[in-house]
Amino acid sequence: MTATGAPRAGVDRHTPLRFLRGVGPRRAEQLAEAGLATVDDLLFLLPRRYEDRREVLSPADVPGPGSHTVRGRLHELRLIRTRRRNFAIVRARVTDERGFLAVTWFNQPYLLQRFAEGEEVVLHGKVRMSEGALLELVNPSAERAGEPRVTGRVVPVYPSAGGLGSAAVARLMDQALPVLDSDPPPERLPDELLRRYSLPPLARALVDLHRPSGGVSLELLGRGESAAHHRLVYEELLELQLELALLRAREVRAEKRHRYRIDDRARAVAREVLPFRLTAAQKRAVREIVEDLRSPHPMLRLLQGDVGSGKTIVAALALLLAAESGLQGAFMAPTELLAEQHFGNLRRLLGARYRLALFTSSSADASARKALAAGDIDIAVGTHALVQGGLEFRSLALAIVDEQHRFGVEQRRLLQAKGERPDVLVMTATPIPRSLALTLYGDLELSVLDELPPGRTPVATEVRPASARRDVYRRLRDALAQGAQAYVVVPLIEESEEISAASLAEHGDRVRAFLADFPSEVLHGRLAAVERERVMRAFAEGRIRVLVATTVIEVGVDVPNASWMVIESAERFGLSQLHQLRGRVGRGERASRCVAIHGRLSESAARRLEIFASAADGFAVAEADLELRGPGDLLGTRQAGLPRLKVADLVAHRPWVERARADARELVGRLEEAPLAALAERVKSRLRDHHESFAGG
Repeated sequence: MTATGAPRAGVDRHTPLRFLRGVGPRRAEQLAEAGLATVDDLLFLLPRRYEDRREVLSPADVPGPGSHTVRGRLHELRLIRTRRRNFAIVRARVTDERGFLAVTWFNQPYLLQRFAEGEEVVLHGKVRMSEGALLELVNPSAERAGEPRVTGRVVPVYPSAGGLGSAAVARLMDQALPVLDSDPPPERLPDELLRRYSLPPLARALVDLHRPSGGVSLELLGRGESAAHHRLVYEELLELQLELALLRAREVRAEKRHRYRIDDRARAVAREVLPFRLTAAQKRAVREIVEDLRSPHPMLRLLQGDVGSGKTIVAALALLLAAESGLQGAFMAPTELLAEQHFGNLRRLLGARYRLALFTSSSADASARKALAAGDIDIAVGTHALVQGGLEFRSLALAIVDEQHRFGVEQRRLLQAKGERPDVLVMTATPIPRSLALTLYGDLELSVLDELPPGRTPVATEVRPASARRDVYRRLRDALAQGAQAYVVVPLIEESEEISAASLAEHGDRVRAFLADFPSEVLHGRLAAVERERVMRAFAEGRIRVLVATTVIEVGVDVPNASWMVIESAERFGLSQLHQLRGRVGRGERASRCVAIHGRLSESAARRLEIFASAADGFAVAEADLELRGPGDLLGTRQAGLPRLKVADLVAHRPWVERARADARELVGRLEEAPLAALAERVKSRLRDHHESFAGG
């Protein structure tokens, strides 16, 4: 398993990088800031790509454009000054007895001192066709033929780090790699898992990634799909899933004291309050929740469904089971208006049988608080006011959190603390691909509503260029004249010199003037919360016909009469965000329409809008968005404390996410076994680092 050479005396995995050649105190600080403090850290800095230098050609044998390695002698090495300040060109020819190849370097004048006329070199880089139909080697790497460091093999190309470029990082790596022979990192995965997936041991995987053998598949290496890559990907995902599994185990390890009465009477009451037949997806979700409620351990479940998929009725049935059992339930929403909407819906469904109360910063009175503490209120609906001090439950058994990502984990736990190990149901209308959901909400079981109730019709979606704007607004004016309500969405509050996009300041007044026959208002995030609530309430009640807004309406109230939406500068929005905005319309009996108006389109923006116009299903949209953008942007809604992944890619490595989650659930109860000791210690260390409360038990 030889890596390369022999280690410097005294260098091991724990050696600070400042003791390597070429690393002074300042550079060591910069590397540490980039997360590279020791040789061990450096060994886990993986190449970003690989170059195939196994075939070394004569200049005369270069077949055409592409990446090639060439050996020959440098001749006619000369510096060419340009009119651009601090920019120079070095030209030369690399020759042998059979022919020559032109060579050009940009802004590397030091090459004239490094190489002498006629010196034999090995060059690697891209060959292109230059003027005159001659082949030219552009900006190649260069080394003397007598001391080839990287010739004749697959060469890793490293990312820049700590102010060092790729070549300088590679030179540091040359000093670090011998440690893999003299002081290899201890194996952290048990043999049973390595055998299960035919994965190499850790030290072998690192050698294969930093010094690939001659027979390696360059395609698999380049895609990050080699066995060595999979070894590190799986370990990273398994540690993460074990971390989340331990968090879950901590929350559900003790038995809950409350018990639910789920019998024929409860089923009859549920059938009586249901206003319509449940979809198959709703029935499946209800069964999963009922199984959790019957369990002696607290429920921790995520209910995920697209806009209009019927999450509220599922939540209402869970609350009904709590109330039928003489227990209290809580339903927390992110805004007062949304809390009021849920309160109204739940009161219509359950108000004839159970006592409900609304708790927001402006609605809860002392008598309602007293009744809740005495157990005289069965279901409390509210905002974050539910988790504030001074509000007490007598027997909170079920806590439901709507739009989880608007709160964060800490507020969820504050609500849990209002009872003694209550069951928790988290809901989100933001469709999340399964592989991402298993990472975002890994400590929760997952229920998905992947179908819409009967009678809901898709929103007709159009994508139009800015030149069609006047026609769009004429059609909107006609729809308003027939009684519709409309949203007009813009990406900016004020004009920006850096961003070319519609703004409220510039566009809002023109829209409102064109639609002056209909009451309108402007809504954005800089308005005081009280003013935002006033405007949204007026729109919900129909007193405002046109709402010109930023994305503050992305998660909002249910306004059935709102049947038109115009999205300005649609190319500025992400695909999932466009879908969430579209979800504000199509909630009533009116045929609904969403028109996305765009300016100049990049290739990626054109693709986003094409998918937006053709896909109505939120999960299909979310999958496409994940493919287009990767998980980075979507992880903006991740749970507090969830670390970013260094090696694994949630798009490319979806099967490994599934395997890691299943294995973590299997292993979490066995972490005290000897073969799992190293893995267990790393996971518990991660928990102490990422979740301070875990350190205290």
